[in-house]
Amino acid sequence: MSKVPVSPTETERCIESLLAVFQRYAGREGDSCTLSKKEFLSFMNSELASFTQSQKDPAVLDRMMKKLDLNCDGQLDFQEFLNLVGGIAVACHVALCVQGPPGHPPSKKL
Repeated sequence: MSKVPVSPTETERCIESLLAVFQRYAGREGDSCTLSKKEFLSFMNSELASFTQSQKDPAVLDRMMKKLDLNCDGQLDFQEFLNLVGGIAVACHVALCVQGPPGHPPSKKL
């Protein structure tokens, strides 16, 4: 009895995408398991360009990097990177809950 390959679920594909994006930027300057400051800036300017372009304070990305770098090693490991992605996802979720999706009434206020 042969097993039929199972397609990845949507959640599994999202995890694979996060891993692929992290790996695309990590290691350009050395350690492939972390993002250097330069790699982080490249990630932000490419993958989250609408956010970075809307910032009036040029030091905002430096402050973000310092806040995300929980172990203060000057690099972002995958867990620290996920803190950024998770924070953005939570902010988007809250905005959707307050405003409601297009065509739907707003949900209860948080």
